[in-house]
Amino acid sequence: MINGDNSILGERVKFITLNVKTAIIVHGFNEHNEELTESVTEDEFVSKMIALHRIQSISEQYLLVTGSHGRMMYWEYEGDMAGLAKRMAAADLLVD
Repeated sequence: MINGDNSILGERVKFITLNVKTAIIVHGFNEHNEELTESVTEDEFVSKMIALHRIQSISEQYLLVTGSHGRMMYWEYEGDMAGLAKRMAAADLLVD
């Protein structure tokens, strides 16, 4: 949980602003450990400030982010992975 001073366990929370749209929501797993997914069709990207600790991975097509109630979401984002990596490196948020 983020405290009033924008920290989690004493660490300052960092954010990145991206234009995203939800593509897939992972609601959990079945008895065979297969993802229970819901495909989402959103026509337009929306601008969001995303806490960096929510981002689990970045691919050329998706951000994998954590959500509420133990859910994971695949978000499409505008731009490409190289451009996003440049932004993160410029903000000293990328380790090569």
